[in-house]
Amino acid sequence: MRTVTVGVLGSGTVGQDVLNLIERRKPIFEDVGVKIEIAGVMVRDVNKKRNVPAGTRVTTDCDFLQECGVVIETIGGVDRPLDILRPYLRSDRPVITANKAMLAERWDELREYALDGKLYYEASVMAGTPVIGPMSTVLRASTFNKLQAVLNGTCNYILTQMEGGQDYAAALAGAQALGYAEDPPTLDVGGFDTAHKLAVLARFCADGHFPYSAVQVTGIENVTLADVEDASKNGEKIKLVAELERASTGWKATVAPQRLPADHPLCTAGANRNALVYEGDECGTLIFAGGGAGGMITASAMVGDLLDYLLGFPGHVPLH
Repeated sequence: MRTVTVGVLGSGTVGQDVLNLIERRKPIFEDVGVKIEIAGVMVRDVNKKRNVPAGTRVTTDCDFLQECGVVIETIGGVDRPLDILRPYLRSDRPVITANKAMLAERWDELREYALDGKLYYEASVMAGTPVIGPMSTVLRASTFNKLQAVLNGTCNYILTQMEGGQDYAAALAGAQALGYAEDPPTLDVGGFDTAHKLAVLARFCADGHFPYSAVQVTGIENVTLADVEDASKNGEKIKLVAELERASTGWKATVAPQRLPADHPLCTAGANRNALVYEGDECGTLIFAGGGAGGMITASAMVGDLLDYLLGFPGHVPLH
């Protein structure tokens, strides 16, 4: 039985659930001949009450990373986590992350580590619903043509509430009260969270260098109740759609509200679920749908990535 030392950055909802899921799944780690040892968890406030396994070392510094064979990053943001991870990545050790913003906006620096198989990031798009794994492996045998996706649960919730008769302001306030939307909510309702995820996906099926700046973004702030009602009268629903397709000059990536037939796969997945439609010449049309947010849903993909690493599978390698 070998021991693998893991460090965790952040102990919010996702970080706590990652720690608890590692503890819960001890038998599966033992089945592959591994004992997981948590070297430490970096947090902002060591006195904050947390639901983590007894004996977990919680600290405000990250010196424990030097002891680790693997780091799991759950703090979010762009430059702060990268500043912490940079020396660790340079030492050729693997990182598991769900951080789509960092991946989208700092790809010029991170790409070399992804190409080396040192970055594992299934949870960065659609959380626990696996789409990056298939795109980075079996789907590469098929010629990619187009994808459409609903990738932000907050926008999906707001638009669903508007279908029930609420105006945008009331639906947004409800989303914030439930903790679905941040204050300010711009990252979600402005379409930028979805754009981050689309940029990550584009690097597996279109262009390994695809820049986040190439995504054209329009949010849902100007969608009115009248727009939603008119769509409904015509058998349609409005969704914030991420779309990637071939264009005469290369690849066109957009995030914008679209009217779709009510029976479209992106409309039938459910109010709190993400969905993606992938079109390829050889594989045909594929539909992925499932939970796209939430602590344990996200943790399931991150711990899955940890298992992949332990089994000897490389991280998620973009197109070269």
